[in-house]
Amino acid sequence: MAVGIRRQWWFAILSLYLAAPAPAFAQVRPGDRITRANASKVRNLVSPGVYLAVTKGMVVDIVPAERIEWPPPYMEATEKYSPQVRLSADHRSLVGYVAGQPFPLLDPNDPDVATKIMWNTNFRPINTDDFDLRFFDCEVEYFNPGGRQRLLYDSELGHFAGYSNIGRTEVEPMPLDPDMRATGIWWRFSAYPVMMPAEVKGSGAIRYRYWDADRADDSWTYTSFTRRLRRVNETYLSSSTGLSTWDPDHQGGFAAKPQEYNYRFLGERELLACANAIHSPAQRCESDGGATSCPENWQMRRVYLVEVTPRPERIAALQSRTVVYVDGEMWFNPYVDSYDQRGDLWKTQIYYLTWRDRPVPQARVAIYPFKRQFVLAAVSIDVQSGLSTACYLPGHHPPERDCWYINMGAVHRDFFRVETMVSAGH
Repeated sequence: MAVGIRRQWWFAILSLYLAAPAPAFAQVRPGDRITRANASKVRNLVSPGVYLAVTKGMVVDIVPAERIEWPPPYMEATEKYSPQVRLSADHRSLVGYVAGQPFPLLDPNDPDVATKIMWNTNFRPINTDDFDLRFFDCEVEYFNPGGRQRLLYDSELGHFAGYSNIGRTEVEPMPLDPDMRATGIWWRFSAYPVMMPAEVKGSGAIRYRYWDADRADDSWTYTSFTRRLRRVNETYLSSSTGLSTWDPDHQGGFAAKPQEYNYRFLGERELLACANAIHSPAQRCESDGGATSCPENWQMRRVYLVEVTPRPERIAALQSRTVVYVDGEMWFNPYVDSYDQRGDLWKTQIYYLTWRDRPVPQARVAIYPFKRQFVLAAVSIDVQSGLSTACYLPGHHPPERDCWYINMGAVHRDFFRVETMVSAGH
């Protein structure tokens, strides 16, 4: 059965490539360098938000496309469990999901294809069990094409971590943590403690997502200087705070609760994306004042486009709609564009990924027997104000080498208790 599924799957992918229009290499070729001066070459090969970043000075180096393979445990779980997965009667939730990718065989003519694509991104191969990113930093600044960096705000975070109860493929308990039956929690996420700036040192946030489609996420923030723990209303998860342009629902791609949104398939195209970055730590972009990371390698990728709109009966999001770009091999969002209530482009997020057996060349612990994906940098841009928050994963001066620990049991679910966060902040 597993061999049959694999053959059907790769045949389906091959059919999509053969049926696709001619690739867009007439506009760009490997070896090309895209700058502000020739940005028009990529206008139709990236999202509107990414194109704006290029016109503001982000440099893109075109390299040959390559195939990005999944970690073998994820592939095996997909072959074993995907035949039993289906959408619920209301088309909102999954039935029969255990581990791996829910829907490896997609039909563009399927009326539910957009929903299935988004469920695939919720169980993507980059991390399935747990992750702990340590000591990464973010910098806030305005685009300053051709000018010097004008840093407005600099921060460093001790842990950016997550733990999944379902879909586990590499770390026991597999494929399900029994905790899910007791709590209903799908995954836990935490970001704490803040290491700098000093005025908010020790602060943090925790978020729980539940498998129940009708149960909203639980979120808490802890502010160290007031020693105040606050429960966060779900509506505020689509908004950013302070100078940062990031909001919780757009961290790591589109991260809102999937059952609270509607999805519309906009098609599939060959577009440019950063799938195998070469710089680690990622470089500040000198040609746009440090607003993004560049120069970096970008390649042509097969990308699904899905329009996401909030269900009005479920949530009052600040975005009227979001266009999510999904890489058809990595199943990660190379970029995401969000629109305000007037329908104007508001924010874009850009992710710089790599594919290797370790997060950084000098890693000593986080070394894998196969290649896997890592995010090396992420940028959130308010295109209306020009304000950008660039995060480097790992940071430029981390106190330890490895920094990214994916599916290594580096964090236990107890790390995501509110009491643990408060204790770490004191």
